[in-house]
Amino acid sequence: MASRRSDTTKQPEASSPVSMADLARELGVSMTTISRALSDHHSIGPATKQAVLKLAKKLNYQPNHLAAALRKGKSKLLGVIVPYIEGRFFASVVHGIETAASKAGFSVIICQSSEDVAQERKNLETLLSAQVAGILVSLSLTTLDFKHFEKVRKHGVPLVFFDRILEGDNVNAVLLNDREGGYQATRHLLEQGCRRIAHFVGMQHLNIYKNRRQGYLDALQSYGIAPEEGLIKSCDMTVEGGAACMAELLTLPQPPDAVFAAGDSAILGALQLLKSRGIRVPQDIALAGFSNEALTQVAEPMLTSVDQRCEEMGQAAFRLFTDLVDAKNAPFSQRQVVLQPQLFIRASSLRSGASEPAEAGDAAGALPRRQARHT
Repeated sequence: MASRRSDTTKQPEASSPVSMADLARELGVSMTTISRALSDHHSIGPATKQAVLKLAKKLNYQPNHLAAALRKGKSKLLGVIVPYIEGRFFASVVHGIETAASKAGFSVIICQSSEDVAQERKNLETLLSAQVAGILVSLSLTTLDFKHFEKVRKHGVPLVFFDRILEGDNVNAVLLNDREGGYQATRHLLEQGCRRIAHFVGMQHLNIYKNRRQGYLDALQSYGIAPEEGLIKSCDMTVEGGAACMAELLTLPQPPDAVFAAGDSAILGALQLLKSRGIRVPQDIALAGFSNEALTQVAEPMLTSVDQRCEEMGQAAFRLFTDLVDAKNAPFSQRQVVLQPQLFIRASSLRSGASEPAEAGDAAGALPRRQARHT
């Protein structure tokens, strides 16, 4: 082994991390020797190992675990694609994923599709190029087919969907029982004496909005109430969209006495519009939303909403990924985890004489929750 010339050697610039190539150049040996010495390989003698470790410590060498993993074909990177990261829901799901992934030694790459299927395709290409060990994804609003995900399957990369999926495709997923959530919210409004309950629906090709609408219809049917098409409004689930839908409903000869929206931003928009018109909530029109976003607890009155158990969904998605890894060579068999929703009842839906609303996050004011169902 060539000797190191410590008197003339310069450390790499502080802005540039020290690499194995730098160590090899300093000691006049090959990168293979450096790599084996750092991993305590039996083929490297004690003197060489000691020299390599001494220099690595002096130059503050930090091993590139990612590069090593990719060379071995054992990446510890997990890709996650979400429609957006604003708000509580997706941020909390990602937090659940990262918490579980970190404990298992994985790092997470987060991509946003911005509700655009073209960007979703680019996200997939980026993650496949990064040689991720798996991909967890919630679909964009504009995703209408599964074609671009076939490439993930062909690469043999475990693929798990969460929250938003395309129904009918044979996919592994973690879902909320959105139909039950829609039923609980609508049933609660019915129990408050409301009978003309409007519903703001999202795009029906997505499972979440389709199932929340079905839950609304189920609840009406359970009370013997026929749905009115004029009370069901398509909405983009924004504050502006909710306000616009509410304004349309107020032009009806018989306006609704309650509104259940499939998203919290839309129900906030409805609340703002009603307050601007001097219409009382919940005395004149009761309101309930879906997602239990932070905004529901700062609105006046606070908004009743269905909680989606965000962090549990993220953790369950990661566990399903690890299950798929363990069963890598087994024939494909669809695996789905279904979480049960929880309705948090607050002032926006409570009519006179009803029980007091729960404090934020207080399960005592929420409808009972059931355990996750695995299929």
